Amino acid sequence: MSRLPLIASLAVLVLAMPALAQDVAEGESEFRKCKACHSITADDGTAIVKGGKVGPNLYGVIGRVVASEPDFKYGESIAAVGATGLVWDEAELAAYVTDPKAWLIGKTGDSAAKTKMTFKLAKHQADVAAYLASTGQ
Repeated sequence: MSRLPLIASLAVLVLAMPALAQDVAEGESEFRKCKACHSITADDGTAIVKGGKVGPNLYGVIGRVVASEPDFKYGESIAAVGATGLVWDEAELAAYVTDPKAWLIGKTGDSAAKTKMTFKLAKHQADVAAYLASTGQ
């Protein structure tokens, strides 16, 4: 009996799966580090996560243009990235929280780019991004 149909079926399934399955629950747990500066508050005012106001509200951040939360004053470098129309997706957000300054330098091409977010999330960045995507739905 040929195994080719089985192998072909498995290959299709593997290709249809996301590259890395993200753990939303792990992201929610890891977000505890973020809430010192960020809240997640729905458009109707419902607090999903009460947090600080040093950083922008992260409700609906996935799918939003970078630096476009209307009630927050962004730094010059990230505002310049936002002016290009770049939209946050999970991959971009995960890269940003890993090293915000390096991300800004890469996006702007300006080695002197500055960031207000000095915190670097050392692990579970993609999980946090998946969690944020889940809160904005």
